[in-house]
Amino acid sequence: MDEAKMPRGKNFLVGFIAGFIIMLIISGVVYGLQTFSGKNLTAAKAKQVVQNFVNKDLPQGQAAAQIDSIENFNCGLYKMQISLGEQKAEAYVTKDGTKIFPAAIDISPSSSTDKQVNTQTPQASANVTKSNKPKVELFIMSYCPYGTQIEKGIIPVVEALGNKIDFSLKFVNYAMHDKKEVDENLKQYCIDKTQGDKLMPYLTCFLKAGDSASCLASNGINQGKLDSCISSSDKEFKITENFNNKQTWLGNYPPFNIYKTDAEKYGVQGSPTLVINGAQVETARDSASLLKTICGAFNNAPDACSKASLSSATPAPGFGEGTTANTAAADCATN
Repeated sequence: MDEAKMPRGKNFLVGFIAGFIIMLIISGVVYGLQTFSGKNLTAAKAKQVVQNFVNKDLPQGQAAAQIDSIENFNCGLYKMQISLGEQKAEAYVTKDGTKIFPAAIDISPSSSTDKQVNTQTPQASANVTKSNKPKVELFIMSYCPYGTQIEKGIIPVVEALGNKIDFSLKFVNYAMHDKKEVDENLKQYCIDKTQGDKLMPYLTCFLKAGDSASCLASNGINQGKLDSCISSSDKEFKITENFNNKQTWLGNYPPFNIYKTDAEKYGVQGSPTLVINGAQVETARDSASLLKTICGAFNNAPDACSKASLSSATPAPGFGEGTTANTAAADCATN
């Protein structure tokens, strides 16, 4: 999980003091908010829980704290901007509404320059191993907003390069978004396995609104073949069995073992993880950057690498067709 890092030195001290009142509000590094319900809250409900909590526990006579904004930060967390008078600070709340804590502070040895919040666009890797036909493997979770973000960026690249690359959509070996994600991962795996030419059209549709049923119908996917594959694959990889047996879970999350061997081989920790010719690669998530990164893996790049005109706008996380100016490389991961 990406961490917001506060600057060191003088800037660090100023920032820390400015946020100290807010830190007192939330009473330490981690503070319990409510009894665990077992369900994630909507952003609006999480905001209400935190708002009630901080103002209930404020010292008498102090002004009321306000939650100025709340948004998805990473899978399992909401990021909030909290203000008390003129003082402002970031804080994070778990999506089940049980814990609240401030931004992580960088306590590593200082360097010659202050370390700022990491919001820069990742640069295309210069160390991609080259081949005649690059093998491109994208590991995601089907409901991870950052997995869907990179999918929206890479689909035009896959379509532009066609059979010049060996592309595979794969899944991280655990799921962070409840049963719906386990089911959707399995569904997409089986679409690819039984009707592979329809996977990209299905994903293009699914990424707009997450409406699987409509996208299956509109793309003419054979439901009989799909159901048969889902049933046999579920048994083969013990998908439902493992979901129902929490002793098999990885902490709070059920395993999804279809691509477990590959995930472990490549050291995949979260969604998204891009692997090209057997190595993890860092790149921005817009189509133009992804094209540049993948084309850098050819011994001799095809014409599409120079002729394809793809968007350099970063797709917005989650479902929908919007874009974002925020190019930070957030992910869904447990660490």
